[in-house]
Amino acid sequence: MVEFAIVAPVFFLLVFGMIEYGRLVMVQQVLTNATREGARQAVLDGATTSEVKQVVVDYLHSSSISSADSGDVTVSPDPPSSAGSGDPVTVSVSLSFNQVSWLPSPMFLGGKTMNAQSIMRRESVQ
Repeated sequence: MVEFAIVAPVFFLLVFGMIEYGRLVMVQQVLTNATREGARQAVLDGATTSEVKQVVVDYLHSSSISSADSGDVTVSPDPPSSAGSGDPVTVSVSLSFNQVSWLPSPMFLGGKTMNAQSIMRRESVQ
């Protein structure tokens, strides 16, 4: 019992740390994939900012990140259709780790903001 009382806090600290950092890596990859999907939409002819934001938010919601909304997504240039052929279009998303943590009170990454960005060249007929 004494040995368990000494080892248990360290053991649980390690387990919760692995859970928290594992979730961070998973959500970061989902954010990157969501911006990539948004950039794919943004480079098409006739794309609007609201459509691009909706694609990103829908991707995040389908990945169980329901705390994301269109305010977390930025598109540059705005609207993406204003970019010329071959010009870069950037889609970014920013989300606080507190919104996606599986732990009730994140111990190590509580104040971290996760950012992802994808840049693609505009496709258009000249």
